[in-house]
Amino acid sequence: MMPLGEAFYRGRVAAIQAALAAESLAGILLLDAPNVIYASGFSHIASERPVGCYVPQTGEPVLFVPLLEQENAAGCWVGDIRCYFEYPGELHPVAWMLQEIGARRIGIDRLSLELAQRLKPDCLPCDLVNRLRWVKQPEELAQIEKAAQYADFCLECVLAGAGDIIRGGGTELDILRACLGDTLAKMQKEIGEQFMLRGAAVVGTVHSGPRAALPHGKPMARVPQLGEPLIAGIGASVAGYHAESGATFVVGDADDELMRALQTADACRLAAIDALQIGATCQSVNRAALDVLRAGGYGDFIRHRIGHGMGLEGHESPWLAPGDNTNLQANMVFSNEPGIYRPGRDGIRLIDSMIVREGGAFVPSRFLGLHPPEHRVLAL
Repeated sequence: MMPLGEAFYRGRVAAIQAALAAESLAGILLLDAPNVIYASGFSHIASERPVGCYVPQTGEPVLFVPLLEQENAAGCWVGDIRCYFEYPGELHPVAWMLQEIGARRIGIDRLSLELAQRLKPDCLPCDLVNRLRWVKQPEELAQIEKAAQYADFCLECVLAGAGDIIRGGGTELDILRACLGDTLAKMQKEIGEQFMLRGAAVVGTVHSGPRAALPHGKPMARVPQLGEPLIAGIGASVAGYHAESGATFVVGDADDELMRALQTADACRLAAIDALQIGATCQSVNRAALDVLRAGGYGDFIRHRIGHGMGLEGHESPWLAPGDNTNLQANMVFSNEPGIYRPGRDGIRLIDSMIVREGGAFVPSRFLGLHPPEHRVLAL
């Protein structure tokens, strides 16, 4: 795996410039960190100090950074780097950026109400870069697919080792610590120096029993009990690009009702994959998937949409959710997250990463396809 290089970012700048011409804008000032990364490749530890990237309709981009980031920015391919001293400054950094740009009728991707009222800039709110980010390039997809492999590996570690940990009196925290540690070691070995750079990571949660009814449950020093579901949700990123994999396991053995719920959730997952077709709307995919849960008698236990976009952010638009009529295009990336949550009793959650492709969805997350519900039992 190689970092994305100058050729990739120049291609993204060219795409932004073509979109600027179509919207008759002189340029766009990017302030949102993922958009800055998308156009320039410059990643930094975000703080109150604004970082901006200006892409003119023609010509070279400009990177605006605080002085303390000057050396870091110098490693970026962008040749024109301009620095301001400090925030908030006698002249607000964004006002300084606009002054340096000098152009009129430019787009801006993010501006607070307070700053907009204070500066009254000749800028138009513009989400064209967010929309360009919806459709991933081959280089981005390669990073996402690799991230999905690491998330899957983390789940394989849970399947292989959680039973032994529980049998020895281990807790949810112990299970999470073990699977994340093994995955981090694998990432360190395989992507080496890149691992030390911002943009390579694995995170997750493990929670069990009645607390599995919480969509975003936190791991605790609790020993999972016989017959309970155990949810492991894993997110991984490579070169700053995200993927997710998640599974519900059963400790020791599952009763008939829990197994039926697991199988219905898996049918929901497959329905989302089937519905993820070019030209379909995001909300139609959500409806097709969740209707499977409703038909199975679990409609009262649905607490969220089926999925969300992924890329430079773990959660980004568009959304596989009610109200999003975005038409799917090839190389969009989404999560697929069936959930059944029964308060006071238990919960089930599955997670795949999906890529829209000609002829049907591609699923780089392989764990759930390789391990159907009856194979996700943690032997004690």
